[in-house]
This record gives sequence, C-alpha cells and structure tokens, in this order.
Amino acid sequence: MYKEFETERVRIKPTSEGDSEFIYRLMNSPKFIQYIGDREINSVISAKDYIKTKMLPQLQRLGYSNYTIFQKTDNTKIGTCGLYDREGLEGIDIGFAFLPEYEGQGFAYEAANRLKKAAFEEFEIEEIKAITSKKNISSQRLLEKLGLKMVDVIILPNDDEELLLYKIQKNIL
Repeated sequence: MYKEFETERVRIKPTSEGDSEFIYRLMNSPKFIQYIGDREINSVISAKDYIKTKMLPQLQRLGYSNYTIFQKTDNTKIGTCGLYDREGLEGIDIGFAFLPEYEGQGFAYEAANRLKKAAFEEFEIEEIKAITSKKNISSQRLLEKLGLKMVDVIILPNDDEELLLYKIQKNIL
C-alpha cells in the first residue's frame, strides 16, 4: 500500500486510474497547458493511459509519484502535487497544478509543503528540485515560500524553453 497524507484542509492520495476524468480536465486547463505543457491528453481514455504509463510505474518503482489532492470538506478533486523522477532532470522534482477555481487559496502550498516534509522524513530524499517557467510568477513565489532557492536556468531535453531551476536540501528545513 502506498502512503497517503493529509493536512488541515486536504487529503493527498496517489493518483490512480480512477482519477482519469479529473486528470483529463486538469491537464487541459489553460494554465496547465501554458506553464506545464500540452501533454496531448485528448480524452478520458488517453488520461487513463497517461496515468498507467507515466505515473504508476514511478509509484511502483519508488513508492511516490503524482498525488491527487482532495478538498476535505466535500471530497472534491482540486489539484495534483507530486515528487517526480523527471527525464532530463537529475534528482527528484516537486511539482503542482490546480484547477483554476482552487488557485490562490493556499491549497498548493499546503499540499506541496506536506509532500516536501514526506520527501525528507519518510522517503529519505536528500534534495528536492523544482522547475518553472520564467513567466509563472505564482509558481516561483510558491517555491520560494516552500524554502526552495533559484539556482540556475536550464533547458530540458527535447524542449527549447529556458526554465528556472530551484533546489532545497534536507538539512535546510
């Protein structure tokens, strides 16, 4: 069984095939496409395939991956947060995305901060990285609030956009 987490307002569960409809909706939201990229998830079926081929193998291999974030008050799926072994980036990357109607309410910080704690204390990760677009000011602010520091500008393989690279080490909590 894979670990689940909670905070005062959210439950954090590993994303499963049952989240396909939600993942389809989230990955086709305008800000997701603008700042994270078009994953070409054009149907609920392709979202299910994406979960099976991109998210679940890492969960099975490392014990952590992408998590679906549920609002506790009504069990609504509001976003995702995860610890990713991302191709083209050495180390573990923390990332997050929320439906537009749940942005700016502190849910992303709450979920990401809990996963950061789990990364260091439960998954024994020594360093967390994050990447974000130079244009994504809200993501940059959230990463800084989480304690990550911008350390470099990088370009991932098969991409041409310069991304800001952030890092935090375990002993800097």
